[in-house]
Amino acid sequence: MDQNGGSKEVMKKSVEKKQTAKKKSVPKAAGAEAAVVKETAAEVKSAVAAEEKSTVWTQAEEAVYRKRFGRHFDELRWLYMELYGNDSMFAELCDNMERFYRERDVELRALDADREACADWYKQNDMLGMMFYIDNFAGNMRGVESKLDYLEECNVNYVHLMPFLETPEGRSDGGYAVSDFRKVQEKLGTMEDLESLTAACHRKKINVCMDFVMNHTSEDHDWARRARQGDGEYMSRYFFFDNDRIPAMYERTVPQVFPTTAPGNFTWLPDAGHFVMTSFYPYQWDLNYKNPRVFNEMMYNFLFLANRGIDIIRIDAVPYIWKELNTQCRNLPQVHTIVRMMRMIGEIVCPGILLLGEVVMEPEKVVPYFGTVEKPECHMLYNVTTMATTWHTVASRDVRLLKKQLDIVNSLPKEYVFLNYLRCHDDIGWGLDYGTLMMDGIGERSHKKYLNDYFQGYAGSSNSRGELYNADPLTGDARFCGTTASMCGIEKAGFEQNDAAMEQAIQLDIMLHAYMFMQSGIPVLYSGDEIGQVNDYTYKEDPLKAADSRYIHRGVMNWTLAERISDPATVEAKVFGGLKKLEQIRKSEKVFVSNADTWTIETHEPGVLCMGRYFDGDKLLGLFNFSEFDKTAWISEDGTYIDLFTGNEVKADSVQMPAYGFCYLKKMG
Repeated sequence: MDQNGGSKEVMKKSVEKKQTAKKKSVPKAAGAEAAVVKETAAEVKSAVAAEEKSTVWTQAEEAVYRKRFGRHFDELRWLYMELYGNDSMFAELCDNMERFYRERDVELRALDADREACADWYKQNDMLGMMFYIDNFAGNMRGVESKLDYLEECNVNYVHLMPFLETPEGRSDGGYAVSDFRKVQEKLGTMEDLESLTAACHRKKINVCMDFVMNHTSEDHDWARRARQGDGEYMSRYFFFDNDRIPAMYERTVPQVFPTTAPGNFTWLPDAGHFVMTSFYPYQWDLNYKNPRVFNEMMYNFLFLANRGIDIIRIDAVPYIWKELNTQCRNLPQVHTIVRMMRMIGEIVCPGILLLGEVVMEPEKVVPYFGTVEKPECHMLYNVTTMATTWHTVASRDVRLLKKQLDIVNSLPKEYVFLNYLRCHDDIGWGLDYGTLMMDGIGERSHKKYLNDYFQGYAGSSNSRGELYNADPLTGDARFCGTTASMCGIEKAGFEQNDAAMEQAIQLDIMLHAYMFMQSGIPVLYSGDEIGQVNDYTYKEDPLKAADSRYIHRGVMNWTLAERISDPATVEAKVFGGLKKLEQIRKSEKVFVSNADTWTIETHEPGVLCMGRYFDGDKLLGLFNFSEFDKTAWISEDGTYIDLFTGNEVKADSVQMPAYGFCYLKKMG
């Protein structure tokens, strides 16, 4: 008997045993036995049909899997053996890859096939993201599922669910200290709730992104608990040292991530009598990827989560993954080997998913994390430096540095996709191009102080409000926290009940989003920005959050305010309506695809930026005034243009730009 036939026979025997048990327990009332026989026959028929369907699908997919596996096998094995030299561990990895593939839901495998057939599906002009903490947005996962119609109204088709895996209360670093990679925080729901949410999102064509924290685990993770108890197998999954000799050698070359709140890169464990490497916080233990067991197990976690319906895996802190003595333990070649293997594993098992790398560096330095066209790594990366430079431009009213930054991004291959954003869950670090600024006599320390003073509302005729994070009194360095709306002046204008100031603040907010939408890549909103939500100072009342000023811009979504988006007289409606109009323009104009030609144009006015986009015969110019004063953009472009936002016909020559004004000029004819 063949394997499939044997499987059916086993199922039949199982149901027959069930039938016998039912016959013994059912009273001999008239018709009872007949009912049992009828029920059991239906079960047999249903079970066999399900098995046949599964078998047919498996047989059809077997060839697909073998083709994917064969395409990557040689390179995957070569890289794995180069890193680990362990045949048995590689064989185990391959076996588990096939297991996760076979466990992958039929609908997800169909989605994989669709996306393989259209590899550029995420590069289209309809992509718009939104990130949020699940509890802040809607309480729990079921709550998020109930808000999908709202997300549709926002034109969002990509949601980034901020960290939701199990973390210890009070030692979570906002969810980035994971104690169990296969369990959802109880307050947010269950894995079943996650699968229900991702399935509901897919029905509405919404993609789901999650954070995958590869660099470290929580000290409460099972591996860490065992390591702490002296189990050598688990100690080898981290960096343990029984004296400070080697840790001291690391400290000579490895920069500190949080020099004021978590100085150093190691933590002494008195109960274990060892130091352990902790690049971030003492309760986050760095994983040792020199151990193949660590790589394999983390890949199994990655595939497990992909099989729950996740579309985009955000790899947290990518550059830190590999550690070597006498280096900065950043951006080492082995990191790229790991990410490349991860990309291939995904393309074999679940090719519908995307890898998003969190690499906090300037664009020209993050490029290696895209890999090459022939051997790609991450599908997408964050445009972090451009975000910081954008706020520098707001404070300086000078677009020159931003223009240079955009020119660098525009010169990169069109295959590279950046995620663009104004604000996110994190602080703003002022990692600007100080080499260029120094040419204009702007020093790094003095300028960082000016930026932080400006956005706190202390300097430069600022209307911004916010707070510093991780301020270092010795170096004068600090990062900044605040929502987009508060940084634009909406909070201050509302507090002062200044209608004129409010209109100007709303105009700045919408202009910045219009500028962001013009950048090459995918725009992402932070939840609440679509209604102009301001800073939330109540975090100071929570002892678990009070020390972390980043919670000022991580406030709970105010659904009462969200209900006002239909009242045109409200701030919420003005912001929401402006963004919605921009989103509709972006979706309807093909020139906004990610691989369009993009460039900047000199305006001969320090406060005004001009960007161009061209694709398949369509040309669009975007002009943005970063000043609170009326300006003139001294450009001279031939032809007739229409402003897509206002509908007015405009001559692209000496364009008059009102304070914080913008225009999308499409060339006609």
